[in-house]
Amino acid sequence: MQECTSLEDVRIQIDTLDDKLVELISQRSHYIKKAASFKNSVDEIKADDRIEFIKQKVRHKAIQMEVSPNMISELFTIMIDEMVETEIAEFRNKDAF
Repeated sequence: MQECTSLEDVRIQIDTLDDKLVELISQRSHYIKKAASFKNSVDEIKADDRIEFIKQKVRHKAIQMEVSPNMISELFTIMIDEMVETEIAEFRNKDAF
């Protein structure tokens, strides 16, 4: 973590991290779209066991990193739900072209 000597420094660091978070979420989304090409059904996309594994993994990581596991869990729930819908759409359109 970078040393900050003013509120402006803190805000610059936060803005930089926000940009990186969006970039990482974008990368994850692109991988989710690629994953659709390896799936054989919508049920395979809605892999409840995999989703539960991810949620538990990120909760554990949040605890290690001393950030609220509830917040991380909620963020990932929203992200996963949206990305599952994206992957389903990608799956249904994969043979359209």
